[in-house]
Amino acid sequence: MKIICVGRNYTEHAKELKNEIPTEPVLFIKPDTSVLKGSDFYIPEFSNDIHYELELVIKISKGGKYIQEENAAKHYEQIGLGIDFTARDLQSKLKEKGLPWEKAKGFDGSAVVSDFFPVENFNTEEIHFELKKNNQTVQEGNSKDMIFDINKLIANISQYFTLRVGDLIFTGTPAGVGKVEENDILDAYLENEKLFSVKVH
Repeated sequence: MKIICVGRNYTEHAKELKNEIPTEPVLFIKPDTSVLKGSDFYIPEFSNDIHYELELVIKISKGGKYIQEENAAKHYEQIGLGIDFTARDLQSKLKEKGLPWEKAKGFDGSAVVSDFFPVENFNTEEIHFELKKNNQTVQEGNSKDMIFDINKLIANISQYFTLRVGDLIFTGTPAGVGKVEENDILDAYLENEKLFSVKVH
């Protein structure tokens, strides 16, 4: 199982990090060891600036390569939420040097993954999701605001990486990312239903 993540897929988030608006999906991969086990996230010793990034996540149900956009919906049946924890200080240093930034994105426990639900229960073109930190809303997103929608992402990703059953695609985060501190509680909601709660240590 691999986790393919999409960067800068919401215009306002790209702007808040002072990044250019992409003309094609920005992709990176997290290893399977990045999946958080349980609901306790421990700030790693190599960073003083861990940010939360809430994202819609789709699970691939049918593998494929060079999937056409019009056929992409046949390749996933479930959707959920995830947090892409990012060591922003480490990422900035690596980016300044023109180096890959997987260490800032793919470290152990950096991917929170919720349970998954049948995609037929949702209108994938307009799914609302929300992150609360200590009961205050910090991120709100809607799939209609994606620069590249789910089907476009599957078509693009499958040009480079063969998709296999069980692979996860993190589809990008909306504006509002921010730092976590010890004892923070992060609650994620999909269409007003809470999918998970994470405590920061």
